[in-house]
Amino acid sequence: MIFVIDDDEIMAECISKATNKKTRIFGDAIEAMKALDDELPEMIFLDILLTGPDGFTFLNELISYSDTAKIPIVIVSSLDFGGKDLSVYGVVGVLNKDDMTPQEIRRYVDKYAG
Repeated sequence: MIFVIDDDEIMAECISKATNKKTRIFGDAIEAMKALDDELPEMIFLDILLTGPDGFTFLNELISYSDTAKIPIVIVSSLDFGGKDLSVYGVVGVLNKDDMTPQEIRRYVDKYAG
């Protein structure tokens, strides 16, 4: 199972379809955090600019628990992180919403949830 967290429904659906795996889509971080009580995903595709708590709030919450801190995270955002090291949050990659491809999404899935 892969979690896709993005308040843009169309973008979330596109990411979900590109994974070729079973996914759960969440429109906000609170909804996704509640779901973690029932199920730990193999990986998470996460937008940073979310309605309500942002992606970094979600990441900080994830790393505060040993079981969720190990989940690989791929950030999907139009923000430029300027090569900033986000691995402390469990981030294994960053995809730019403006030019990412389904193949890039699938590469991460194959590597971390294959």
